[in-house]
Amino acid sequence: MKHLIILGDGMADWPCEELGGKTLLQYADTPHFDWLAKHGRNGLLKTIPDGFHPGSEVANSSILGYDQHLVYEGRGPLEAASIGVELQEDDLAMRCNLVCLEGDLLKNHSCGRLETEEGDVLMRFLQEQLGSECVHFYTGVQYRHLLVIKCGNKHLHCTPPHDIPLKPWREYMLRAECPEAEETAKLLTDLILRSQELLAKHPLNIERQQRGMDAANCIWPWGGGYRPKMKPLTETYPQIRKGAVITAVDLIRGIGRYAGLDVINVPGATGLWDTDFRGKAEAAIEALQTNDFVYLHVEASDEAGHDGDLHMKLGCIEHIDHLILAPILSQLSTFNFQFSMALLPDHPTPIHHRTHTAEPVPFCIYYPGIEPDCVQTFDEVAAREGIYGKMEGDAFIKEFMKR
Repeated sequence: MKHLIILGDGMADWPCEELGGKTLLQYADTPHFDWLAKHGRNGLLKTIPDGFHPGSEVANSSILGYDQHLVYEGRGPLEAASIGVELQEDDLAMRCNLVCLEGDLLKNHSCGRLETEEGDVLMRFLQEQLGSECVHFYTGVQYRHLLVIKCGNKHLHCTPPHDIPLKPWREYMLRAECPEAEETAKLLTDLILRSQELLAKHPLNIERQQRGMDAANCIWPWGGGYRPKMKPLTETYPQIRKGAVITAVDLIRGIGRYAGLDVINVPGATGLWDTDFRGKAEAAIEALQTNDFVYLHVEASDEAGHDGDLHMKLGCIEHIDHLILAPILSQLSTFNFQFSMALLPDHPTPIHHRTHTAEPVPFCIYYPGIEPDCVQTFDEVAAREGIYGKMEGDAFIKEFMKR
């Protein structure tokens, strides 16, 4: 039995007046999502345990069945694993965004879509200017990078930059949560302020501004933690002898690596609206030939939600339906192996809120021969009537892996 999860990051949303009170999943043209819901079984999944911030690191690892109270260490260590940075026990790894400040406001969390090549230039520059035996900057993808502090204390209050677009950045500066973390907080605050001075004068940023683009003029460290203790999925589910994750996002690659999955990189997969949707579908179909478990993650809809772009997010959802699910369904019907597949978001990213929320998300499980429930469409409202009701913890993955 092969298992495939298709994860549309941030697809879930709130009802929108512009759409006549419908959510984007209700309004979008998604005939293949709806086919899956009609022929499968549906429910709602609480992906964010009580007390946790609704981050993608929490939601995606929860979907895979990991107890956040046991494994949660923030985004930084996951992204370190993704880019091959081997953490020592006393290393504090933090996600390090390059953000755009405009006066007193954090204009955006992504510098207006910084290219990875540009980010690499700036991160290497920061390592030269600010790096030391205990401070190391590493290049990630686009605006998403890594900062490792030797002997750093993780007990910091850090606000994710995508939570505060167009808000006064000084009000959200990181701070220590206990006296033992004061030294780390002071070091990081100094790095943030010094980065502003250095990056503002960098030729790359001067050129970007001359072209009418946002400058990458500040670092924003957050999501810090130590190396997590995650048991590989192969040890929990013996039917998974070999598994793979397909994504353009370092965070999800890192989760995959700690979960014991191989990482499949798709040329043209960007993590944005212009990602190669068809290429991801082809990669998933090919991966199922040699893997027992495939986790296909698509970031585009989440980024559109952060941008507050209704039409872009609608387009991303429809692309996942037309360009990913449609060819996968078509090909799976020709395979000579049994399969089970699931479709779901990880969390909502409402376009009118522009950041993640913690409401339960719709999910569907389908395999040939499953007895369908009464649900006819894949969306937040219809899923309430699904036979699975509302699940949480590892209930979803256990149900999915039953066959």
